[in-house]
This record gives sequence, structure tokens and C-alpha cells, in this order.
Amino acid sequence: MTTPAIPETAPQASGLRKWSAYLGPAVSVAILCAVLWQLRQLNWLMVVSIIPRSPLIWLVLAASYFAGPVADWVIFRKLWGIPFSGLAPLLKKLVGNELLLGYVGEVYFYDWARRHVKMEGSPFGAVKDVAILSALAGNIITILMMGITWYVSGRVDFGQNTWLIVSAIAFALATSLVITFLRKGIFSLSGRALWFVFMVHCLRIAAGMGFTALSWHLILPEVSIGTWILFSTIRLLVARLPFIPNKDIAFAGITPLIVGKGVQTDVMIAMISMLIVATHVILFIGLMLLDLVQKEKNA
Repeated sequence: MTTPAIPETAPQASGLRKWSAYLGPAVSVAILCAVLWQLRQLNWLMVVSIIPRSPLIWLVLAASYFAGPVADWVIFRKLWGIPFSGLAPLLKKLVGNELLLGYVGEVYFYDWARRHVKMEGSPFGAVKDVAILSALAGNIITILMMGITWYVSGRVDFGQNTWLIVSAIAFALATSLVITFLRKGIFSLSGRALWFVFMVHCLRIAAGMGFTALSWHLILPEVSIGTWILFSTIRLLVARLPFIPNKDIAFAGITPLIVGKGVQTDVMIAMISMLIVATHVILFIGLMLLDLVQKEKNA
């Protein structure tokens, strides 16, 4: 009878723990580099000149920005009971996903949860399930919005950018089908928890779209609702494209190619996209400084 080689696994586990200690700081440094790069690229004079004057617009933009992190906090509050302070790493997760490649923020949040949240087992399964369900909810709503767009604005011609729209739809459909067929081997949360996470993601996406469209309407009230539906769909499609960092800037660059450079909405989209990137930069630097202050107090 043979016995498991337990002594051989211990060094391997120790080595994994040793390398995992560098995971969070490495991701933080990568995000910081992306933030500093955005600082270099942003035209701050233009940002200041296009800042909205209406407090209502600021409130709506803030609601749109924080809809995602707040929804994530609600999810992980339910799953793990994380405190309100857990919102800070979730904001860093958002910035990491937006300024770097997608799911970099999940890596950072996984490392934070592993070190700060007391739970049975590894947090990897829950973080993975929440990320997958977020993508699935986004894909489903994107496909639904495409149907609404074709119904409301059936005469929209995407011109030379049709391949981009088709590729985004194909990617959304393919990933959704893969998740559906392999769901039993992918997810680790219970069925009830999975439905809760999925519904929160759907509400988060709907709220984000609603707040964004409302901010557009407040800035340009003369633009038709059909245009806002079209723009919301384009924004969702761009968000579905993989390996594209800084999707807000990509969205700002794509919209005038689709609706035409003479349309006044392209300036507004570029303005909001630049404000969002500026918010990413300022927020992440502020959170980093807050971490340094807290470390000094605890030292």
C-alpha cells in the first residue's frame, strides 16, 4: 500500500504562498503605471473646460460611475459579509479593469479577499463565478439591446464598422453559449447564490445604462431617444470586445465613425469619456494615498 507524498506538496504550497504575496502589489503597480500613463495622455485643460456646471449632471454621472462597484459590494456583502470598507478594493478593481486589460481587477480583488476576508476555502471560486455571471448578464442585455436598436432605428447603417459590430455580437453569443453548456463544470456557488449574483448584475447594467442615458439627455436634451438607444447599444458592444483597455476612450472614438462626424453628440461622448478616465486617475491615486495614510497610522 502506498501513501500520498505529503512532504512533497508542502514545499509546493509554501512556494505558492510565497509567490502569491507579490500578486497584489504587482497588480497595484501595474494599475498605477496605467494611471500615470493616462495622466500623461490626458489634456487636463480640455477636461477643466468641459466640466459640466449643473449639479444634477454631476449626481447622475456619479451614480452611473459607482453603480458597478456598489453592485459588487452588495454581491460580496451577501456572499462573504464584507464591510463597507470593502468598497475601496472594488473601486480599484474597476479602475484596473478599465485602464488595463479586463479581469486584471478581479486578480487584484481576489488577492485582497484572500488576505482580508475570513471564509471557508479559497475566495477564487466566488470571484470567478461573479466575473463570469457579470459577462453573461452583459452579453444577454447587449443582445436584447441590439434587437431593440434594430426595431427602433432599423435604418441605422454601420457602414465600414459593420465587421466590428458583428464581431462583438458573435463574441457575446459564443461566450454566452459556452457558459450555458458548461455551467455545471464552471460554477462553484450554489444555485440560489448564482441567481442572486446574476440578478444584481442585470440591475447594475440596467441602472448604469439608465444613468448614462439620463446624463446624455441632460447635456443634449434636443437629441432623440432613438439616438440614445443606439449609443447605449454601441457602448455595450464596445464593453463586450476583449483585450481592449480604456473602453470609454474606444467608445468615444467609434461613435463618430458610426453616426457621422457632423453629429453634435460626438463632442459630448468624448467629453464624458475623458471625464470618466480622469475620475479613474484621481480616484486610484486618492485610494493609494489613503492606503499609505492608514499604514502609517497602523505602524
